[in-house]
Amino acid sequence: MTATTELGDPEVFTTADGTRLRLEFGGSPDAPVTAVFVHGWTLARQTWDRVAAGLPRAAGGPVRTLRYDLRGHGGSEAAATGGATIRQCADDLAELLDRRITGPVVLAGHSMGGMTIMALAEQRPDLFEERIAGVALVATSCGDLRAPDLGLPGPVAALANRGERWVRARLARAGGHRLSPRAAPLRPGLRWLLFGKRPRTEDVVAAAEWVAGCHPANMAGYRDSLAEHDRIAALAVLRRVPTVVLAGLADRLTPYRHARRIAEALPEARLLVYAGAGHMVPLERSDEVTDRIAELVTAHRRS
Repeated sequence: MTATTELGDPEVFTTADGTRLRLEFGGSPDAPVTAVFVHGWTLARQTWDRVAAGLPRAAGGPVRTLRYDLRGHGGSEAAATGGATIRQCADDLAELLDRRITGPVVLAGHSMGGMTIMALAEQRPDLFEERIAGVALVATSCGDLRAPDLGLPGPVAALANRGERWVRARLARAGGHRLSPRAAPLRPGLRWLLFGKRPRTEDVVAAAEWVAGCHPANMAGYRDSLAEHDRIAALAVLRRVPTVVLAGLADRLTPYRHARRIAEALPEARLLVYAGAGHMVPLERSDEVTDRIAELVTAHRRS
């Protein structure tokens, strides 16, 4: 009988440039498909805990899972100066697929994780020809993130973006390994920014811990990369594989219009929207997200 665990023991993966990433395998080691989960900006691999734990049951069979922390996030080392970019995240993901995973893969990306998958398609289209069996793009965007309106009136949004640029400049000059030694003060603002209606208190607490644990200078670097992100052309590569696009209708960071633009570029993709859900769809609608990713896994099995 195949040994199966919901969550594995964290381990270290050292990239070609010597950066150590914290990663965590789960599920069945000899499963025919591996689901790889990529988290969002300022968050951590635990964003995907519920989905990864529930995937084997939802898929009705063995699945191997991999969650990992991007550079400068969670338990991974910080990116070097100039290395906190979506392009570098895609390079790291490609290394993981080449060196640590065999066989077909289903990719799931939340927010900047989805953008990382788009960058991977841009940089390594061969993987989507040969190994990628499905893609889930969750609360993400293919571009137009330079000055988000956050669901606010124009003048208020402009003021918020000016304030954000000031904070970003200060973070870029900061040292240390954590944004803040205390996460609790971040909770009210993150509750408003990241979540929709009636989030679980424990989810807000966890999100604040993840954001507080992000490397300050890397946070600023990634925000610059988000502003420059424009990969609508790369979506053409995803037409080769089954794709689902998931969005929350109460998302302030990547509102529904971003999901619609992706879906228009991928006419064969499924677009699903969740009323009342904010940006943290993997937490707010974890059962539904699990089921959609499970459908990608089972579709590959049938094929």
